Amino acid sequence: MERLRGLYVLILAIIVIIGGADGELEENFYSSTCPNVEFIVRQAVSTKFSQTFVTIPATLRLFFHDCFVEGCDASVLIASPNGDAEKDSSDNLSLAGDGFDTVVKAKEAVEAQCPGVVSCADILAMAARDVVGLAGGPSYNVELGRRDGLISKASRVAGKLPEPDFNLNQLNTMFASHNLSQFDMIALSGAHTLGFSHCDRFANRLYSFTPSNPVDPSLDPEYAKELMQMCPQKVDPTIAINMDPVTPRTFDNEYYKNLVGGKGLFTSDQVLFTDKVSQGTVTDFANNALDFNGAFVTAMRKLGRVGVKTGNQGEMRLDCTRFNS
Repeated sequence: MERLRGLYVLILAIIVIIGGADGELEENFYSSTCPNVEFIVRQAVSTKFSQTFVTIPATLRLFFHDCFVEGCDASVLIASPNGDAEKDSSDNLSLAGDGFDTVVKAKEAVEAQCPGVVSCADILAMAARDVVGLAGGPSYNVELGRRDGLISKASRVAGKLPEPDFNLNQLNTMFASHNLSQFDMIALSGAHTLGFSHCDRFANRLYSFTPSNPVDPSLDPEYAKELMQMCPQKVDPTIAINMDPVTPRTFDNEYYKNLVGGKGLFTSDQVLFTDKVSQGTVTDFANNALDFNGAFVTAMRKLGRVGVKTGNQGEMRLDCTRFNS
């Protein structure tokens, strides 16, 4: 009997070990090890936001770029002296420094109270949620338990992030590879209600769309004229334009109203309305802010599960900008 009991205990131990290697995210992951972590992060994010509004779009975009390359594991935060880390990829060079600084400052605040306990990946996920709330968007519970990744290579970024000229099929294919549906993709695109883009990312829609139509015909003519005034040919490509020309500092459903009116900045934005397959969802979000908010929260929680490292995978980085060893 004792032998059977011992064997049973051994089997349970093996199950626990195996389970720990995979693990699952949970909302109260740090309830016993760092119970105030969400308050600490929120306070750090709010302080950063009080210094510059760019904190909001920069942090939200940083989370998306992190999750789509290597999964949500804070690999985008790694700084390499050789300039070959994920953040050094040409696709990530436009990420605003305020997003990185937000996570670094929040990590420092967390480390001061809970050293070596909370991952940079989880802090980025919480910070992304917090900036949405600071901009007037919905609040939601963040699932936690991510560990930080051990790989950050610029060479692994190409082809992993959506391009501004993507059509609907290209968008759907990329998002589906991360278990995100077309509905999720349209909801996450609503993050473009915040932030800005550089002129060179959409100049082709104004001056060289096709030989017969230099200006993209899906653009509202008056909006196209406004963009041409702000982004004349041969202008400094780093000049930034608001993604949402109406309420650029508020998280709302204005983005979808803009699409209905032909005021999507990127081709990949406007196609969500011009393609009949996705038009119905855009119309619904434009008419019903609650529908959009609910869909966005669901999609953000799904995005936060992409490629996560849990249990014994990865590490608990002490400095978000470098691996522990």
